[in-house]
Amino acid sequence: MDPSLESAVAPARPHHTFTPDGRRIREVLTYSRRGSRFTSSQAEAWDAFADRWFIPDEAVDSPEFSWSAWFDREAPIAVEIGSGIGEATAALAAGRPDLNIVAFEVWRPGVADTLARLGQGGLTNVRMCSVDAVWSLEHLFLPDSLAELWTFFPDPWHKTRHHKRRLVAQPFAGLAASRLAHGATWRLATDWAEYADQMSEVLDAEPLLAGGRTPRWAERPVTKFERKGIRAGREIVDLAYARV
Repeated sequence: MDPSLESAVAPARPHHTFTPDGRRIREVLTYSRRGSRFTSSQAEAWDAFADRWFIPDEAVDSPEFSWSAWFDREAPIAVEIGSGIGEATAALAAGRPDLNIVAFEVWRPGVADTLARLGQGGLTNVRMCSVDAVWSLEHLFLPDSLAELWTFFPDPWHKTRHHKRRLVAQPFAGLAASRLAHGATWRLATDWAEYADQMSEVLDAEPLLAGGRTPRWAERPVTKFERKGIRAGREIVDLAYARV
């Protein structure tokens, strides 16, 4: 791990943090882990590709951890948070062979589906990771280092009491913005109008970002998840914010 990412007190294991007096507490997470049972095709994809393209949770604890070692090359890095079954991941990876793409997804069957898509497309520039993305952005990426950041259809956490678990909120917006290189873009999409309004409010207030709602990003494929929202009559909102 880059020495400049280390602190006097070693960072807590993902999903935990320390209080000022040193007590270890569990953080509020922006996701919930779903079932992990594989279909036969998912199991085949996992067996074929996970050793090469999936980063084990414990690997990030190593003081020697580095993204370039996992990709076996130096290249600009893009991060996708919540890659689902990898429809957007695979399409964007195919169009951006010059990028090292880190896709965060905690649902292991979705990771397996993504590995299958990458294998079918002969795409070698993606690494999958199931460690908490918020923790990872803070501890595994340097400030001003990301070429792109993608957050497509994050969990809207509909119930009011669960809104605190939404990803696109402060202080995460400030953290994410600080990791973008100057001029780099954070692209987002949602099919929930109220969450789109919150995203706009939060990101408009972030001094490191400039942007807003934008026409649909043509490079983002229409996914199964998005088609479901369209059939339900929900408007798809795209947003793009650049680091200033």
